[in-house]
Amino acid sequence: VDSAFPRSPRGVLKIARTLVALVTFSCFAASRSPGAYTALAAMETLVTALFLLLYLLRLDRRLGGLLWPLADIFNSVIAALFLLIVCLFAVIIKTNNGTLAGGVFGLVLLVLCVVDAVLLFKKISFNGPRERNTAAK
Repeated sequence: VDSAFPRSPRGVLKIARTLVALVTFSCFAASRSPGAYTALAAMETLVTALFLLLYLLRLDRRLGGLLWPLADIFNSVIAALFLLIVCLFAVIIKTNNGTLAGGVFGLVLLVLCVVDAVLLFKKISFNGPRERNTAAK
């Protein structure tokens, strides 16, 4: 277990994303909003919690077949796009106060997703030093 991760900026951001996604899901579920609103919030809660667990248990280092930060960036960008569409509809239509609250929390989650993607993108180095497979001549 990486005990320093929850206190790092990325860890705090992941925890905040998970909690805001859970609040968004709770608002949509309690207000009996359309299924797309609730499903998106539930899926975002689950995926963000899984990424949090992945980094917390250092599984990203043990499962080296995938560039996990890049997968996390894709998740953040795709989630931000879906949240933009769904939460704007929720705020504009606002069938009840729960849907409106869920839409507002979803827009906060959208901002957290964008910040997470930017921080992760700055961390990834595509031009880093590479190992040589053959001896230099």
